[in-house]
Amino acid sequence: MSYPDRFYPVVDSLDWVKRLTALGTRTIQLRAKDLNDAEALQIVTDALEITRGTPTKLVVNDYWRAAIVAGAEHLHLGQEDLADADLGEIRDAKLTLGVSTHDDAELETALKARPDYVALGPIFFTTLKSMRFKPQGIAKITKWKKRIGNIPLVAIGGIKLEHADEIFAAGADSIAVVSDVTQNPDPEARVKAWLDTTMETA
Repeated sequence: MSYPDRFYPVVDSLDWVKRLTALGTRTIQLRAKDLNDAEALQIVTDALEITRGTPTKLVVNDYWRAAIVAGAEHLHLGQEDLADADLGEIRDAKLTLGVSTHDDAELETALKARPDYVALGPIFFTTLKSMRFKPQGIAKITKWKKRIGNIPLVAIGGIKLEHADEIFAAGADSIAVVSDVTQNPDPEARVKAWLDTTMETA
């Protein structure tokens, strides 16, 4: 099984982890912001309990210490968190590592960390968080993929199911999805459609 899977939802709560796991989602990133150390450890521990015994892989966003203590296997870091993280400890704990990138300098920084995948974003305009970077566009996916070679490339930012074929054709190995699931009027149906589409094209 590939890592991360082609459909890669990013969510901020245990409720979403539970819903997505029940639907058979294979890779889920838990991105809960502004937690203290105790809160981070609790939510990571609880999320791992939800996914235990299922095919679902839980990716912990940012909280690398909590990920290690809780026994997680997968980690994702933004650039600021990467700068503060102890990569030696992360590797010693045998965590996989994904890193966010938005420009050439960030890609260079990410590659020095020997990541298991690189995320590129935002591909399209997104209202979910304030971004100092303009939308990258689909052509940037092809350029980035040529540069990173065999390292999996995750496209993120404003992507909907209707874009999936074009994003994969451009060279993305995985699509990280936020609002197209969490803000969809029928998230369960949308997740099933994503799973059907990405499994067919795997």
